[in-house]
Amino acid sequence: MTGAPPPGPGHAASGTGSPAVDAACALVADLAAQGVRDVVLAPGSRSAPLAYALAAADDAGTLRLHVRVDERSAGFLALGLSRGAAVPAASDGAAPAAPAPVAVVTTSGTAVANLHPAVLEAHHAELPLILLTADRPHELRGTGASQTTDQVGIFATAVRAAVDVPAPDGRDGEVRDLLATARRTVAAALGLRDRHPGPVQLNLAFRDPLHPSAPLAPLAPAHRSRAAGAERTPAAAGVEVVRPAPGPGADPLLPGDPARTVVVAGDGAGPAARRLAEARGWPLLAEPTSGACGGPNAVAAARSVLGAPGLVADVEHAVVLGRPTLSRPVQRLLARDGVTVTVVAPGGGPWPDAARNAARVVDGLAERWWEPTAPSDGGAFLERWRTAGRVAARCVAEAAEGAGGPAADAEPGPYAALAVARAVLTAGGPDDLLLVGASNPVRDLDLVLGIDAGPSGPPPQVLANRGLAGIDGTLSWATGVALAAARPGRRVRALVGDLTFLHDVGGLLRGPSERPVDLDVVVVNDDGGSIFATLEHGALAASGPDADLTFERVFGTPHGADLGALCAGYGVAHRLVEGVAALRAALARPAGGVRVVEVRVPRTDRWAESRELAARIARSVDAGS
Repeated sequence: MTGAPPPGPGHAASGTGSPAVDAACALVADLAAQGVRDVVLAPGSRSAPLAYALAAADDAGTLRLHVRVDERSAGFLALGLSRGAAVPAASDGAAPAAPAPVAVVTTSGTAVANLHPAVLEAHHAELPLILLTADRPHELRGTGASQTTDQVGIFATAVRAAVDVPAPDGRDGEVRDLLATARRTVAAALGLRDRHPGPVQLNLAFRDPLHPSAPLAPLAPAHRSRAAGAERTPAAAGVEVVRPAPGPGADPLLPGDPARTVVVAGDGAGPAARRLAEARGWPLLAEPTSGACGGPNAVAAARSVLGAPGLVADVEHAVVLGRPTLSRPVQRLLARDGVTVTVVAPGGGPWPDAARNAARVVDGLAERWWEPTAPSDGGAFLERWRTAGRVAARCVAEAAEGAGGPAADAEPGPYAALAVARAVLTAGGPDDLLLVGASNPVRDLDLVLGIDAGPSGPPPQVLANRGLAGIDGTLSWATGVALAAARPGRRVRALVGDLTFLHDVGGLLRGPSERPVDLDVVVVNDDGGSIFATLEHGALAASGPDADLTFERVFGTPHGADLGALCAGYGVAHRLVEGVAALRAALARPAGGVRVVEVRVPRTDRWAESRELAARIARSVDAGS
């Protein structure tokens, strides 16, 4: 290794001859960039990659290394270093500073357990102790390998965070992933999100070779920056966790005013995302469950619009509110080089950054960001996105209408699921609730949302279980929502797939003494798991008859279940409809208990349909027509 700064996120270091040492060097440089000035090392074999990196950093003056032979003593030395850094000189007359983050490094086995007394003290004293515990790689755990035990979670509730990091093997991107994990962990140690500092554990697996191929040159520090007006923990080419400073004029967001910004509203973002986009003149990419859909800046079919490279290439900055869970194209945008990502994440929980590319994380936005401001480019960037949204909406509308048309009773054809989602969406008004299942229904809804309005103007509020985005318990959950949110004139409808319905069909059971509930459940029945047909598995299935047979068995999972008979067994009304007009008629009936409306749609061409529509939208957007 030369003495050059460690590589940026996404690229592994090279030259040491050991992925373990490469990763350790990047981690040590990044910890220094986050404000770690002292590290205590108790020697060992498995922790050797960290020892080499720490010695090189100490030689460069990047941090101060302290070596002790006993882990218990090392832990308490680290506590003393943390507390001592907060004590001002008596002559200064200054108030005590916050305790400094200090790291302590051990090898695997009982060495880790010997830190426990110091960890307990750090826990109760709220001292930011960073435990870097080396471990055997996963393939050696549980095999009787020497000095190998279960180190993950060994400190139980005494740590603010405990993360098990797999052994590096030279994979492209593994350094970026390691540093993203480390930054989250250090933020937890400092209490930057919940104001509750304390010890954290990074359990670091290392695989041979554990030494560099040649002596390391002094490890230069990573770039550090500090901005006024906010309390920050900076990191090299990585995330700043920003706590807004008190007083007028504090601004935790970006300096300046980037014109080419998009607002990404994920699940639970709330109306703040729409308000921000409209105040700043930025395009709004909102998921159906964001609570921010609609308005003049909302981009219809946003995930397909993001397939237009000419449009996306101009994005310089993205502000993320809520938790984006739905779209791979959105995650690709947030991961793209050249896009600065600001995550607005109130509270003390983990911040959403699946792309591991956030530049800063803020509790909230300064007041000036809510003030109406004319974009510096005169609105040209926003207008391009608005035009793209209109083009995409037309493509989606044509596809949905081609499935039979809003007034047709013909048997559903291509894009039938889109037509169903559109019919269910437009059947409700702004006071109604639309509960949507995971997999394809929420994605179909994402495409049709915004291409037209319902009979009462804005669409219904959309709710979904996007915490883990599973299909579990959807009917039971929908029943609970309908019971809790019931009010005169409000319609509650659910849009689910057939596997989601079958997975929780027991949720239809309600005893005769239980409270009645009004809920219409629309089941899009394509006899299996069509979500997999829209992913890479669908492409493989299309490669030949043998692959298609495999796909059908382990992904498509056709069931042939009679949904009407199941509903009859539970005493629930069931109606099988054909065509969009019949579906609209069924949805227009007055509310009356739990009713299931089944619409059968084809699944065989779902993979080709999804890609054809996405490609059509991307071409049309790039062509501006």
